[in-house]
Amino acid sequence: MTHTTEPGSGTGGHGEDTRKGKGMHRRRFLGGMAGVGLGAVAGAGAAFTLLTEAGRSRASAATTTATLTVPDLLEGTTSDGTTTFTLEAKTGTAEVLSGVTSDTMGYNQSFLGPTLKWTSGDTVLLNITNSLGEDTTVHFHGAHVPAKMDGGPQVAFADGETWSPTFTVKDDAKTLWYHPHALGTTAKQAVHGLAGMIIVEDDSTASSDLPSTYGTDDIPLIFQSLAADSAGALKYDLTGYLSSGLSFPLLLNGTNVDDTTLTFTAAKTRTRFRVLNASPSDIITIQRSDGGNLDQIATDQGYLTAATEVTSIRLVAGARAEFVLDLSDAVTLQAVVTTGWVRGGSGTYDVLAITASGTDTPDDLPSSLNTIDRYDTSDFTARTITLGQSGTSMTIDGSVGTSMSSMAMISTTLGSKEIWTIKNNTQLEHSFHLHDVPYQLISVNGEDPTGVDLGWFDTYEVVGGGTIKIAMEFTDFSDDTYMYMLHCHLLQHEDEGMMASLMVTDS
Repeated sequence: MTHTTEPGSGTGGHGEDTRKGKGMHRRRFLGGMAGVGLGAVAGAGAAFTLLTEAGRSRASAATTTATLTVPDLLEGTTSDGTTTFTLEAKTGTAEVLSGVTSDTMGYNQSFLGPTLKWTSGDTVLLNITNSLGEDTTVHFHGAHVPAKMDGGPQVAFADGETWSPTFTVKDDAKTLWYHPHALGTTAKQAVHGLAGMIIVEDDSTASSDLPSTYGTDDIPLIFQSLAADSAGALKYDLTGYLSSGLSFPLLLNGTNVDDTTLTFTAAKTRTRFRVLNASPSDIITIQRSDGGNLDQIATDQGYLTAATEVTSIRLVAGARAEFVLDLSDAVTLQAVVTTGWVRGGSGTYDVLAITASGTDTPDDLPSSLNTIDRYDTSDFTARTITLGQSGTSMTIDGSVGTSMSSMAMISTTLGSKEIWTIKNNTQLEHSFHLHDVPYQLISVNGEDPTGVDLGWFDTYEVVGGGTIKIAMEFTDFSDDTYMYMLHCHLLQHEDEGMMASLMVTDS
C-alpha cells in the first residue's frame, strides 16, 4: 500500500521522527514497543518476557559502501507464439548477516531470483522445477491468471517435480512478483529467499514515455526485513522470533544494508524505480534523505492517472510501487522500517546513494498516464470479511485456514461486481491481499481515499481495529475446482490461518 502521510504514523504507536538520524543507520529492538504483535503471543507464558526485555538500540554511521546489485533479467525463449521461462527453486547459502553464512533458498541461484519480463497479450509458459527437498508452489502475486495457474496451495508440487503453468498475459503494465504459497511453509520459504520481481510491459503511450531500459534507467528495489540469530539461521515463525540474541537485518536486492549504503550511478537523468516490500511482516517506507519529493507513477496494479508528488511511499508486506526521479544532483534514498509482527527492528537507513551522471534532458512527464474509472458501488454485492484471532491462531470469518478443508470459502460468479468491508477485529497489523483481480479502495478507516490511494491495489494495510472497504469485478476466469486465495500477507499470519479461499464459477 502507499500513503503520503508522515512515515510511521497511523500504525498504533510506531510513529517516530524519520528525519532525524539523517546519514545514520538505526536498528532498534522494540521491546515493549512491539505491542503491534503482542496479541499473537497471548498465553505464550515466558515468551512475554522476551518481548519486553529492556529496549536495546544501536546507532552508527554507515561504515561501507557497495554497488547496488541489479537482479539478472531472465531471458525467455519464444517459439510458436509462446515465450518459455525456466526456473528452479533450490537451496544454497548466502550472507544475510555480514560475514556470516546462512542457509538460503532461491530461484536459479542461492538467494532471491531473476526478474521476469512479460508483455501484455503474449502467451507465457513457465517450467518450474522444485529442488528444495519439500513441497512448494510459485504464486504470481498480483497477476490476473486462471486459478489453476495462480500458484495457490492447491497446486503444490513435490521435490523433483516440474510445474508448468501457461497463460496469456492479461495485465497491463505493472510490477508484480513471484514467491511460494504452499500451506504452512510460505513464511519459511520466502524468508529464506524465494522471491523475484515480474515486470509487465505494454504498448501504451505512458509506457513508451517512461524509462524502460532494465538495469539502466528502470531499476528494481527489493526490500526484505528479516530476522536471524548469530549463527545466521533465518527465523520465520513465532518460536523463532521469540528467540534471544536475534538481529534484524534489512536487505536491498539481497545485500545487507545495516551498515552499508549501496551506490548507483544514474546514466540517465530520469530514472524509474520499482519498489517491492518482500518482507514477511515489516512495513517499509521509502523517502529521500533531504526530504524532497518522489514522483510516484504506479501502485500495486499499475499506473496512476498521473505522476503524483509524494514525500514518502509506505509499503505494507507484499506491496509494490513505482516512482521516478529527475536527477540533476545526487540523491540518497532512505528506508524506514516499522515493525509489523511480534518483535523486531525498527529504524531509518540510508540505503541507496544515487549519483547523477546523465547529460540528457528528458521531456516533461506525461500529463496523463492512465484512465481509472471509479466504481459506482450502489448496486454492487456487499460482503463483510472479518480478520480475527483465536489464541495463537489467526482467522478469517472465524475459520483457521491452515488446510483447504478448514478455510472459509467465498463463492462468487463470473462478472460479479462486489464491495467488501474488511474488518480487523484484532489489534494486530494486517496486510490484506486478494488474488485474481485488482481492487479499488472505497474507504480507509471511514475516510474517502485521496491521492495515490485512488489507484489500483491487490495488497493494502488494515491497521489494528481498522476497516477498509474495497470494490472489484470478477472477470475472465472461472473454475469449479481450483480456487484463488484471500489472506493476510504478513506471512506468519497466513501460515497461522488468516487465509480463505475464493471460488469463481460461471453461475
